[in-house]
Parts: sequence; C-alpha cells; structure tokens
Amino acid sequence: MSTDDTTETAEASTTETDSSSKCGGATTTESDSTSKCGASSSSESSSGCGASSDDEEEVGASADDFKADPGKLITVGLGPGQPEGMTARAKAALADAEHIVGYRTYVDLLPDEITDDAEDIYSTPMCGEVSRTEEAIDRTLAGNDVAIIGSGDPNVYALSGLALEILESKGGSADAVDFEVVPGVPAAQSCGARLGAPLVNDTVSVSLSDHLTPMAEIESRLEAVAGEGFTIAIYNPWSRKRRENFQTCCEILLEHRDPDTPVGIVHGASRDDEETMLTDLETLPELGEEDIIDMTTTIIVGNEDTYVFEDRMVTPRGYETKYDY
Repeated sequence: MSTDDTTETAEASTTETDSSSKCGGATTTESDSTSKCGASSSSESSSGCGASSDDEEEVGASADDFKADPGKLITVGLGPGQPEGMTARAKAALADAEHIVGYRTYVDLLPDEITDDAEDIYSTPMCGEVSRTEEAIDRTLAGNDVAIIGSGDPNVYALSGLALEILESKGGSADAVDFEVVPGVPAAQSCGARLGAPLVNDTVSVSLSDHLTPMAEIESRLEAVAGEGFTIAIYNPWSRKRRENFQTCCEILLEHRDPDTPVGIVHGASRDDEETMLTDLETLPELGEEDIIDMTTTIIVGNEDTYVFEDRMVTPRGYETKYDY
C-alpha cells in the first residue's frame, strides 16, 4: 500500500554496478532479464508499471533444475509501516532470513538492523509481483532461506497465495521448503485504530485496484455489499491512472447508504506522512483529487449504526440491545 527512495543497501541486488550472484546464478542488472537463480523475469523489466507484461506470466526454472537441498521460504507482513508496528515474530523471521525479497517501498520500511544483517536484498518496482515472487522461490530452491515481505498482512491483497501457486507450478513442495506465513497487522486494522472503533462489527474489504481484477467485477462486489449492514474497508482507492474507479465506488455507495454515513480516511498509517480525516459519504466524492486519498490510503465507510463521538468513529457491536449501561 503505498514512495520510492530506495537505499544503497536495498539496491544491492539490482544496481547496475552489482556483479556478484548470491546463489550461484547469473548476475541481475537493471537491464538484465536473467534471474540470479534461474527465474524468467528481471526485477527491472520495462512496462508501464515497472514489470514486463509479457514475461510476468511465464514461469522459468522448475524445481528439478535445482540440485541443492531447498532452503526455507516465508512470507512476512511488516504491518502498517514503522518498525514498532512489526510483530516480534516478524522481526525474528527477518533476522533469520538470508535473502529478503520485496517491493522497493516495503524494503525501505525495514529497520537498519534487518537490512544490515541480510546476505542479499532483492527489490522490484510496482507491478513486479510475479517476477520477485518467482525470484524468491528460485533462491529458496537453490538452498537459501528467503523472506518475501509486504506491508500489512501477507494474506490480505498480498503474495502468500501467489508464492504457493508459483511453487506448485514449478513442481516444488511447500513441505520441502518449510513454507510459512508470518502475519502482520492489516491496513484496515491499523487505519481503524487511528479512527476510533469503526470495525467492531461485521466488516468487508474491497480493493479498487483493477490491476488484476476487472472493474466490472469490483463494481459487482461493491453492489453486493453496499446494501448490507457491513462496515466497508476500501483499499487502493485512487491513482492518477484510474480516477474513475473511485468515483464509481462513491456512486454505488451513495445509491445504497445515507449521505450522512460516517467515513474515515487514513493516509499513510504509521508513516511519516500520516494524515487522517473524518467526513461523510456525501462529501467523499469531492476528495478524490485531494492528496489525502491515494494508493497508501484506506477508507472506512460506516454501516447504518456507525456514528461519531468526539472525533472518533464508533460502530456498535450490539451490546446496547442486551445490556443496560
């Protein structure tokens, strides 16, 4: 979820001056299309979003191409952003990993003690999900202990599932690589905490990113939940290339919910540029062009019972119908 100012350490495996492979394969440079461990895609392939639109879908080396005993493969959730938001389990897992693989923005969030101790760090720009996940798997099959990192939780709009899919497509075994998911705090939870208590009752999450899911399908999902009594957490609400997705979302919500429904907006939760705002559903469409709403933002739309108390969203759980207080 979320800028791109990668440090020299984070670029160690992808810079043009790098000449040493960390797992016995060909060296990867910014213009190279050969993986260090036999993967088919480069971390710096060229396309509109930083990855090769052709090669991204291809899986290269199979498990049989690697002669070493496999290492360990883990997917690690960093939580909302700052090191203090990481779980102790996540920090321990990253400390044990020999190689760390991730999107550049997330690599930038790692504390120095993690990056300094790693043998190698491999990063890709946005949309390099397939190439970097395959790279991580190839490094694991080559005998290294590898961590794939992401913000939030690895099972929420992240790469745990993709890692297992690619591992299976290579003929690999999750048991052989001792595959493990290390959970983190998802964006909805970290942003909800900034807003008060908006997620106490039934909640659903919807991503407006149409990178993988056609917008028609996203609209269908929104239509299905907008009229129900759910609090809705909206991920990836806006980017310059797809303003219309946000506007369509607002239109669907306004068809099913009162204009005065409380809405909470959190930009960059737990990061240096964090910003929060409480508003209502009627005002939400006007904020699409504002800096507070972008790909690092999560929007919480209350249900019919949600209200605002002293600048905090509250969604009742239902205790008031059973107890006197």
